[in-house]
Amino acid sequence: MSKSVFLTNEELEFIKNGTAEFNKIKMGIADAELNKQGLLDRAAKVIDAFNNNEKVLIEKYGADSVINMQTGEVTQKEK
Repeated sequence: MSKSVFLTNEELEFIKNGTAEFNKIKMGIADAELNKQGLLDRAAKVIDAFNNNEKVLIEKYGADSVINMQTGEVTQKEK
């Protein structure tokens, strides 16, 4: 039979604390990734809505129209 050997309290505490800290970091990364995915999904929806609205505006005002973002004035590109 072999005799049992134990870590010192400091060694065991170091391993426990390190494991707990590493798990917190992994969870933080997972949360950040989920948040990132949510933001990417929202961005895709905004882009789709913008593209659809752009098509409507092109039909209404023409492909060569220029919109002043401050005033809403629509002019035609100079050729």
